[in-house]
Amino acid sequence: MGNSLRCISQDQEQNQKKPTVVNGGGGESSNSEKHVRRLSLIPSFRRRTLLPSLSCAGSSTSGSSTSKKGGVKTKKKIRERHHQEHHHHDNEKDSRIQEQTLAATNVLFSQTPRNSNSAPPFRRSTSVVYPSSQPPPSAVAAVTGSVSGVLTPKKSTCGFVRSSSNRQRSSTDPVLKPNQLLDKELKVEGADTKRFVLVHGGGFGAWCWYKTITLLEKHGFQVDAVDLTGSGVSSFDTNNITSLAQYVKPLLHFFDTLKPTEKVILVGHDFGGACMSYAMEMFPSKISKAVFISAAMLANGQSTLDLFNQQPESSHDLMEQVHLFLYANGKKSSPTAVDFDRSLLRDFFFNQSPPKDVALASVSMRPIPFAPVIEKLHVSEKNYGSIRRFYIKTMEDDYAVPVCLQDAMIKSNPPEQVFQLKGSDHAPFFSRPQSLNRILVEISQIPSKKSS
Repeated sequence: MGNSLRCISQDQEQNQKKPTVVNGGGGESSNSEKHVRRLSLIPSFRRRTLLPSLSCAGSSTSGSSTSKKGGVKTKKKIRERHHQEHHHHDNEKDSRIQEQTLAATNVLFSQTPRNSNSAPPFRRSTSVVYPSSQPPPSAVAAVTGSVSGVLTPKKSTCGFVRSSSNRQRSSTDPVLKPNQLLDKELKVEGADTKRFVLVHGGGFGAWCWYKTITLLEKHGFQVDAVDLTGSGVSSFDTNNITSLAQYVKPLLHFFDTLKPTEKVILVGHDFGGACMSYAMEMFPSKISKAVFISAAMLANGQSTLDLFNQQPESSHDLMEQVHLFLYANGKKSSPTAVDFDRSLLRDFFFNQSPPKDVALASVSMRPIPFAPVIEKLHVSEKNYGSIRRFYIKTMEDDYAVPVCLQDAMIKSNPPEQVFQLKGSDHAPFFSRPQSLNRILVEISQIPSKKSS
């Protein structure tokens, strides 16, 4: 194959078959036969593709040029035909993929439950509560045709986002209609005030209200959460707090900064109830309504410690296990603060709360100053008594402030109205944020007694 080949025309081939005797031409005959034999050794496929492009001996120069051009055109046609066949194969493959995708999409939508109360067969990172009068997006019917014609689920316009809590709904939980909160949102303009101030409980901080802040702001309210002295981001040592006034100083400072005619709805949780009562006595003209959430709603001359001593003996055991007294001034002196046994936080405070919120609390809770707990509160009917009070009860799962203790406070110091939160632990802002938000919005809409 490495030797050069010479193509032989038909006439020359016939002449070369005859023996030539001129000038000892036997040698030339031998060379011609040699060339023919070498040509016959070329494989058949090589002959089909290469021979037409070889220039034959005895042809003119123009013929040789024409033959070369013809060979190039032939190669070009072969490449075009190969490209067309490959493109046709790709089209068929894409068509099969589209058909398979459409079939899989149809199966997915056809297997999704069409009952509005049923959840999709897959977990969702964020879920939305849909009105009962409208099927969930998972019930969208599958369509036939091309893949581009498949309908995608529409987002809910309700704007009522489900809590991130992973607690399973209990049969005792109250049924909340999704449109109920939406209707309230449309009437927010009629509220006496659109500003909430949130006061945390003992050991907590402003961080515990993050869900409540988000939900209230979503409904157009302005929300402020205060860190009391030695709580949350406050760097003050709780062992050095010696009075209730010192503990609630950040809350008093907040009211000092309000405009003279501005009013807020004051909300307190746990020991924050005693703190907000102190502020109610100091700033009655700046508080439109006061809301106690499983909070210490003290009577005049009562301390928080007096209140908790009213609990039955059965509740004392767990409370004593959870609370750890700190003695910064020595064991012979009174306790300076009360800390918590972190291993018992879930059972005592957060037995219905999501694990992520329990983890947040376990690394964020700080000791409670002891002096404000034993200090007796002095309030007057003129100031404290002039503010409309509402109480939100947490029910059977609250072990920190049991139902019997809440009922005793309500009986001795009756508020204007009492609300109940079923299925909640002591921290409804974690375990039942939506229901808590609904009640707060409802309280904000209650008209003043003068206009009723």
